[in-house]
Amino acid sequence: MPTPHGSGDVPDLATVWLRVFLEVARHGSFTVAARTLGWTQSAVSRQISSLESALGGAPLFDRLPRGVGLTEAGRTLLPHAEAVTETLRDAARELADLREAAGGRLRFGAFATADAALVPQALAAFRARHPRVRVTREEGLSPGLLDRLTAGDLDLAVVSTTGRAPLDGYDLHHLLDEALYVAVPAGHPLAAAGAPVRLAELADADWIAGSPRPEGTLLAAVRQGFRPHVAHVVAEWTAKQGYVAAGLGVTLVPALAAASVRPDIALLRVRAEDAPARAVYAAAPRGRSLTPAARAFVAALREAAARVQV
Repeated sequence: MPTPHGSGDVPDLATVWLRVFLEVARHGSFTVAARTLGWTQSAVSRQISSLESALGGAPLFDRLPRGVGLTEAGRTLLPHAEAVTETLRDAARELADLREAAGGRLRFGAFATADAALVPQALAAFRARHPRVRVTREEGLSPGLLDRLTAGDLDLAVVSTTGRAPLDGYDLHHLLDEALYVAVPAGHPLAAAGAPVRLAELADADWIAGSPRPEGTLLAAVRQGFRPHVAHVVAEWTAKQGYVAAGLGVTLVPALAAASVRPDIALLRVRAEDAPARAVYAAAPRGRSLTPAARAFVAALREAAARVQV
């Protein structure tokens, strides 16, 4: 005799009993229910007896000359059995959607310059493949995004090694290593050479940064050999470009943002000895399983990273 199973998704005794009960109620026959289930008639009878015992012993079916009919207890149980079975089917469908990243949600954050090319390309590919996943996105600095990740407010965060972000305690999925550029006005003397520069050549320049102190900014990631004079504190990336274009100073630009600079700015690659490439990761809290949607988004990020020029 085949081993009794539930609806195929939750093989637990109560589910088996309810399924058998509904088949007998639907067909009004132990014999037809057994044929539908692929069991013997005695197996169906035993399952109904077990269900009746579990519910206090009241019979669920009257044995009639031709088949069976629901008793008052059976009629009372019927809508509950149907509701429970439908709920389990819904749960099974939703779980299947989650496994296939065909549903559920994705909550992620990214630092600003990752939003210039890397994240939009990945998100476009992800949305095309998984249109039913509900996506929410945040922008912020890497340390703040990691805090949100730890608090459980995000499933994934695109972060970099800039700003001394504490990366211990996270599962890191490496995406790329990006070079740094220094942005100068298009007419700047160094722009004509077109060669990588030493930052010492800009020791006397006014700098535009997101903070009056180098710590926590791109300037913290470079070995400049001098203390830059931060003349203007500007947080927003497009505003920094405006300050550079107006000749008010120079600023560092990560490679991820290089394609989006305005035409009246020149980008000079910083020599590797002055500015080691910074790593960019998709971070997740260590010890927590990535959701299927998050795994799919990491894959999309890696594909986009392979196309981005850094």
